[in-house]
Amino acid sequence: MIIEKSGWIGGTTALSEGMIWVPLSRQAAAAGIADAAEKAVAYIGAAAGEYFDRPRATAYVHQAHSMLDFLETNSHVQFELVSGSMDYEPGLPGSLGGGRALRPGLFDARQLGPDIARLRTPLATTMIFGGMAIASADLSHFFALRTSWAARLHVLGLVGRYALDRMAGWPRGTRLGNGNGLIGSMMLTLRERGVPIITGARLASLNREAGRVTGAQVEQDGKQRVIRARAGVLLATGGFSADPALRAKYYAHVRAGKNHVLVAPESNTGDGLRAATDAGGTIGANLSNVAAWSPVSLVPQGDGTLVPFPHYLDRGKPGVIAVCLLGTRFVNEALCYHDFVQAMVRVSSDNDRVEAFLIADRRALRRYGLGVVPPSPGRITSYLRNGYLLCSDTLAGLGEQLGLPPGSLSDTVRRFNADAASGTDSEFGKGADPYQRASGDPGHWPNPCVAPLLCAPFYGVRVYPGDIATFVGLRTDDCARVTDANGDPIAGLYAAGNDMMSVMGGSYPAAGITVGSAMTFGYVAAKTAASAIL
Repeated sequence: MIIEKSGWIGGTTALSEGMIWVPLSRQAAAAGIADAAEKAVAYIGAAAGEYFDRPRATAYVHQAHSMLDFLETNSHVQFELVSGSMDYEPGLPGSLGGGRALRPGLFDARQLGPDIARLRTPLATTMIFGGMAIASADLSHFFALRTSWAARLHVLGLVGRYALDRMAGWPRGTRLGNGNGLIGSMMLTLRERGVPIITGARLASLNREAGRVTGAQVEQDGKQRVIRARAGVLLATGGFSADPALRAKYYAHVRAGKNHVLVAPESNTGDGLRAATDAGGTIGANLSNVAAWSPVSLVPQGDGTLVPFPHYLDRGKPGVIAVCLLGTRFVNEALCYHDFVQAMVRVSSDNDRVEAFLIADRRALRRYGLGVVPPSPGRITSYLRNGYLLCSDTLAGLGEQLGLPPGSLSDTVRRFNADAASGTDSEFGKGADPYQRASGDPGHWPNPCVAPLLCAPFYGVRVYPGDIATFVGLRTDDCARVTDANGDPIAGLYAAGNDMMSVMGGSYPAAGITVGSAMTFGYVAAKTAASAIL
């Protein structure tokens, strides 16, 4: 039985790209990619540094591909290799230039019938036309609309499919990819196997008998309900991103009274952590980072609300730079989003808020887009009108709109352009390694990440710190069993996902390490629990 606090099925994963980091997958082997378990463990160790947990890292690497094989054999879940997604730290021992990241295959949500209404919808900022989700595999077609008839036909087919869905009465598009499609395929599998999913039920406490967790007490519709579990209880309640008290406790910039944007569902309030500690579990916070960070912009909606948009792709493009409140660059924009936010927080240490600005000229904006602003031939008028996108014919004018010191933005761009004309970045080295270059434009020479900002008008988007997962979590062993203050496992109690302390030691070394570890240790927990009763 699955107990879900919110009214929808699927938490942070349903809002995400759904990628998983799985070394030694059959997909990688079929593509002829050479890898080794020892290399993958060494890479985790190099990324985690002093926070390396070898037993759990080894369990992850050795169990992840078994988990994937099991799911693809016994469920509707399917994944495909993302050959262009390489490990984020190519200079570390054990890194691989592609072959460990996979994304969910497409899922036809018409198979769910009316249950599609129970599936959490993606962020409104990641859909178009009010309900058409765009799979990551389709993005290249949208970027190529100006230059490729094949891309135009592909996008036209997507829009046509969406139109047919809506005319048929579906509440949104039924062609699902990314994390939303992953959760949908899991929902269908559970339904076929008769596994109930109870929504609107909050975890209140765990039940223990003779030192063993034997079930849980949940609150549903104002009533208490006790659920007994013969094999055990697996906590995967999404971490604590939405809990103000825990954010203030563990996020240094929040504790200092500074701003932070919630991306995760509002139901992720640390219920699993509280229940487990009441039952004798312990929380691990000795990490290089307490959460997985992402820069986020806030997109005004028609009803006056602001919806977050995580910036994964635009920062590495040529003709795009980032500046801080001083109007100066502060980071290599093509770094991983996790590292980008750390730089934002550092450069804002003397300010009362954490804020930065992505700057682009007309050529870059119309070719690549910026945040939710689409590339050509998409229209940008509505984003100018609602204030999400700021624009000026001069850099000085844009800097004034952004509240930057007079002349600072013009000076910064002038210095950047002096290097960028030859494709270099002497200040931060943007585009210096294969991971960074993969985030740029492979058709732009000589540096796919660097181009001068020359073509007026100039544009800016404000970005803020956000998190896409919490890394502080319950201490577990390599079997996903929650451990007590002595390091001993608590019988019948398991944790995975954001409820489990980061297996990466607080680092974010590759795409898919959060969903990948959640699925892997969920699989490990299930095997361990099943073996205990057989």
